[in-house]
Amino acid sequence: MANNSHDSAAPPPPFDPLNPALPISYPLQTLEELNSRAYFKSFHYPFNKAAVKLPPAAAGELAKRPRTLVCHDMAGGYTDDKFVQGGAKADAFAIWHWYLIDVFVYFSHNLVTLPPPCWTNTAHRHGVKVLGTFIMEWDEGKKRADTLLASKDSVHMYADRLTELAVSLGFDGWLINMEVNLDPGQIPNLKEFVSYLSQTMHSSLPGSLVIWYDSVTIDGDLSWQNQLNDKNKPFFDLCDGIFVNYSWEEDYPKLSAKVAADRKLDVYMGIDVFGRGTYGGGQWTTNVALDVIKKDDVSAAIFAPGWVYETKQPPDFQTAQNRWWGLVEQSWGTVQNYPNVLPFYSNFDQGHGYHIYSDGKQISSTQWNNISSQSFQPFIKYSGDSTTEPIRVSIDFKGASYSGGGSITFIGTLDDRAEFTARLFHGELPLGNSPVHFTYSVKTGGNSLLGLALGFSSATDEKKSVLLAASGNTLLTMNQFSSHFTSVVMPRRVTKLEQELGWVIQESSIDMPGHVLKEIRALCYRSKPERSAAVADDATLSRAPSDYNAVLGDIKIATDGENTKFPPANSWLVDSEFISWDSGTQGSKNLSVKVIWQLKVGNADIFPKYNIFVEKLSSSSSGSQSRMLEVANEYLGEAVVESFYVSKLEVPSGTSSLKFIIQVCGLDGASQKLEESPFLQLQVEG
Repeated sequence: MANNSHDSAAPPPPFDPLNPALPISYPLQTLEELNSRAYFKSFHYPFNKAAVKLPPAAAGELAKRPRTLVCHDMAGGYTDDKFVQGGAKADAFAIWHWYLIDVFVYFSHNLVTLPPPCWTNTAHRHGVKVLGTFIMEWDEGKKRADTLLASKDSVHMYADRLTELAVSLGFDGWLINMEVNLDPGQIPNLKEFVSYLSQTMHSSLPGSLVIWYDSVTIDGDLSWQNQLNDKNKPFFDLCDGIFVNYSWEEDYPKLSAKVAADRKLDVYMGIDVFGRGTYGGGQWTTNVALDVIKKDDVSAAIFAPGWVYETKQPPDFQTAQNRWWGLVEQSWGTVQNYPNVLPFYSNFDQGHGYHIYSDGKQISSTQWNNISSQSFQPFIKYSGDSTTEPIRVSIDFKGASYSGGGSITFIGTLDDRAEFTARLFHGELPLGNSPVHFTYSVKTGGNSLLGLALGFSSATDEKKSVLLAASGNTLLTMNQFSSHFTSVVMPRRVTKLEQELGWVIQESSIDMPGHVLKEIRALCYRSKPERSAAVADDATLSRAPSDYNAVLGDIKIATDGENTKFPPANSWLVDSEFISWDSGTQGSKNLSVKVIWQLKVGNADIFPKYNIFVEKLSSSSSGSQSRMLEVANEYLGEAVVESFYVSKLEVPSGTSSLKFIIQVCGLDGASQKLEESPFLQLQVEG
């Protein structure tokens, strides 16, 4: 007899990628899926296209220096990051030290690992290339390898399919991992596969990468060499690099560099952060291996940095993550520079949090995660548990933000004559002939002040420093800082938001043609209170340390004419697909619908994201008149492609129509007014 108890939940139906559902990222499990191009028929495919392209400076060849490749491998992959439109976990895993990374590989043990678009979006934003993984391992892998390598035609067909996937989804190439024993007679076709895949990727996507993992040898043996040698070099010669297995010894990087000759930078020496047989032990001594690799002028492949998250390193993920990557930076240094183009905007969002704000006002109070939401990440230097620094600098997710889900807090003590600087960004931004405008939102307590200290170099390598001071007493500010900086600039406009929000918007302009912006630092200082002569002479009073508290909400850099101009609502075509209704509780209904939009004329690439809201409208009768009663708009989520799937939206009884609002957002952090945004009006089924 069937058990109809409510305590016994039926198992969910098997995943059918053709059915409309909350968009997810998923891998391909079989060669049949790859061969049939089934992925492109999936409901989920359009949502999985990366929306952010690599900046031109990063889209070409990799830098001619030792590089850092980071291989994700976090808890098997496709965890919280598989939800394309974001999840509901505030402490979901993320990486935000992109300035230390050149190449990011999304890895899992599935046959074809397709990077979730959130990783590609944020990595590309920071100038980092992204690879998927093609892996064959264990007994099933041997059967698949026999199919793949059956003929030159089969090799070409599967390579074409992999290239098509990478180009269509917007990532930059493949890590090839053949962890199976092969017959020597299969090796010519394996070499053809590596060679042909590299050629098709390069011709379809210039600057793309195919990297070989140190596994099967040229003899067909599954035998990890832990170095570049004559057993694996024939594969290395046919592609863009080799990811060397982890169990190398101290002289192997130098030996590998000698074998690689003028391609030694394409040798990526593996380090397993879990420490499984890895040189130096990984974990908190990962930098031991990095130091050896850097000394021998080859590149590094860091495998599974999610160790910090998976093993719950104390005291918390945020602190442990910053500490671990701080060790990487000490050994390797930074490899990425930004800002490098205008407009530049950062709200320091890490892609997870407990709330979402827009222009200082809260639009969501629920926990969330979406790595696509990461803005440019600050280069905050990990200071550890040091008590020598007077100010502690950290990203705050709990306090009110100005934009997105985070802000930078500066908390500590500072005396009236002291100042403290903290690194925010390392740039490579050439300034043109037009004035450049800096805008930042800040919230301070007491007489705490926060300015921006900018470092410049000229064509002749002349160094200059400019302080964008906070609003206050101009004479006192000049007296305090004019000897420290080439110039001190007071804000040209100061805007205070509603008092309960507490945010102050500071706007300053500089005009430095021929110079390059190299660094942005936060400068913490205090306003000097006016004192009587007697008090002013008391050095003890003027130097007494007191509490310092400031919050930096966002930074925007632009020139005239770079502020986003939003097209009017009627410039967009907005439509719906896959509408379905089912019954809810107490007379309510649940709606699932795909909302799609398209700019009629022009380029929508200048709009990096869209905030999606819904207004639930109800009709009430008053005599013979019927009127619409508007309910406050509800934030549904963020889209980076021009579609959003609403899944099981609860529609209360009495609701007559729904208004889905697509709030367009600009590269400079601006958002279109809701009342001026494109929308879709949908009648509720009777």
